[in-house]
This record gives sequence, structure tokens and C-alpha cells, in this order.
Amino acid sequence: MSNEKKKYYAVLCGQKPGIYAKWPGENGAEAQVKGFPGARYRAFSTAREAEAWLKDPDKPPQAMETGSLEKGKVIIYADGGCIDNPGPGGYGVVLIHDNKRKELSAGYRLTTNNRMELMACIAGLQSLKFPCAVILYSDSRYVVDGMEKGWARRWKSKGWMRNAVQPAENADLWAQLLDLCDNHTVEFSWVKGHAGQAENERCDKLAKKAALAGENLLKDTAFEIGATTAGNPQKSLF
Repeated sequence: MSNEKKKYYAVLCGQKPGIYAKWPGENGAEAQVKGFPGARYRAFSTAREAEAWLKDPDKPPQAMETGSLEKGKVIIYADGGCIDNPGPGGYGVVLIHDNKRKELSAGYRLTTNNRMELMACIAGLQSLKFPCAVILYSDSRYVVDGMEKGWARRWKSKGWMRNAVQPAENADLWAQLLDLCDNHTVEFSWVKGHAGQAENERCDKLAKKAALAGENLLKDTAFEIGATTAGNPQKSLF
């Protein structure tokens, strides 16, 4: 008989979240987290501890082992949106590094979906205290393609023009994001929104709650005065 102590694996973010009694195999915890962006899971000595962690993952458990598929890297989930577009909006951010987790959010009285998506990424990167290797997940193709395909840097090199006649929208935010990415090593990765990815769903909830903050909403000054392109004030169409 084996004297190895039985373990229970709690998968918070993975292909199929839940509690697993084994690690390897098609129906084990490993299959749920291997290759899954930002997977979050832990091992426990009892099923009760695993269940408690899934209900309150930010509360330190009595016994746990941590797994990290991107060891040493900061994982950032960022999401933003508006009640109307344009209209009141907000963003939500979740930062994860080893055993630490942090949430950020803010709401604005008049802004756009794309500006909130960009501000979410900016807020997440601004919260880092020193240069880091980062994987940043966003469900915005506008943001991910703008960075990964080099659109934003190309617009910047052309004086924030998309072409000879069209200015690049939201240049003030793109400029901030590019500056932050120069201070960190950032990989942008697209994640499908509203598809059950736990951290993305959490960001969405934070963003919506922030957008409904009423009198406490902030002012997106650049958008409200139409200064969304460098040196060429023009109201955003996004």
C-alpha cells in the first residue's frame, strides 16, 4: 500500500474549473490547466480545503501548493466598456503574480469602449513597481492587434496618422501604453470575452460596477474636450 498522501486539485481558471482527485490523465487537473492562458490552480490535502479556496481564492488557506504555468511572470487581465458608446464607462483589471493577486477598477462619466479597454491595460501596467515580464490578456482585438501587429508604433512614427488623411484615434492613450511597454516586457494575448474565462469575467464585472458609480465617476478629460489625437483635436468616433 502506498503511503503517499492523497491530494485534491482545485482549478479556478482552466478548461473546466472544479476539484480533481488526480493530477495526470485526460480527466485530471493537469489536462485542465496545461496550455491554458493564465491558468490558476492549487493542490490541497483535503477536498474541504479545495472547496473553500474555490469559494474565496484570495483568502490564504491552511495548506496549499501553488502551480504557475508562467513562473516569474506577471499575469494581467484587463477589460473595459461603456453602458452606451460613448457614455458612462469603466475598466477592471486583475493582476496575478505567484501567490499574490490584486484588482483595480475605475469609472468615467463620458468615454468610449475602446478608451476603457486601453485604460485598463494602462492601469495594470502603471501599478507595477519595477520592470517586469508581463502577459497581458484582453478581449479587445483593437488593443491586442494594435500592439502585437505594430499598428500603434506605426501610427506614432507617422505623427499619429493612420494614413495621409485619417488621424489615429485615442492617440493620447496609445502613447501612454507604448511608453509603459518600453519599461516592461509585455506580451499581449487575446482572450474571448463572455466565454467563461474566470478572470476575464471578473474584470467585466469590475468594469460594469465602476461604470455605475454615479456621482463618483471620473472625467475622461481628453475625450470630453476632443483631444484624442496628438496636436490635432478631434472627437473620437469609437
